[in-house]
Amino acid sequence: MTVDIKKYKTIIFDCDGVVLDSNIVKTEAYFRTAKKLGATDAQAQALVDYHVKLGGISRYHKFDWYLREVTHQSVTDSAIQALLDGFSRELEAGLMQCDMAKGLFELREATPNANWMILSGGDQQEIRDLFARRKLAHMFDGGLFGSPDNKDEVLAREKASGAIREPALFIGDAKYDFEAAKRANIDFIFLSGWTEVPDWKQFCAANNIVVLESIKQLC
Repeated sequence: MTVDIKKYKTIIFDCDGVVLDSNIVKTEAYFRTAKKLGATDAQAQALVDYHVKLGGISRYHKFDWYLREVTHQSVTDSAIQALLDGFSRELEAGLMQCDMAKGLFELREATPNANWMILSGGDQQEIRDLFARRKLAHMFDGGLFGSPDNKDEVLAREKASGAIREPALFIGDAKYDFEAAKRANIDFIFLSGWTEVPDWKQFCAANNIVVLESIKQLC
């Protein structure tokens, strides 16, 4: 399907599975983090399964659920922080080494008048540090955003401030990305190449979602 990418004044990208081939990096990091903090294989896998099911939802929510529903521990600040710190350590090396989407620089050149924004379920400061270290931050002049604010909150805030200029497009690889875009009345494209959504074909067909394999197809 042909997409008129040049008509958009703002282009919003999810990070994992869209700009970076990092879905598997994060999935493995969830498992290792739980194991190193004393989880059984079954408990660690439960966290992984919940992560995959929820796609771009914040890790804060996932760890809260894990403590409540899987380990039946009290959800304290210290317990959450231990999981967050462990997860960040597990992620660091993988995120620096994973592949970047082919065609990203060409797409930036093809859309010189559009604001580019990252909207991730990952930790906001972690994303900003990572993109600076990988020399990608300058491309996203609309900002790099992540948790603890969720995607609905960021979209509402940035629309209200005028930072998101319309027409706008959100490019994601998770059901939550589509749902957040729909609630914000923003066009959406689903990227299938790196997604972890098992039933993405049925989901996209049922919701009449434009599907592309990769960013390169937009160039």
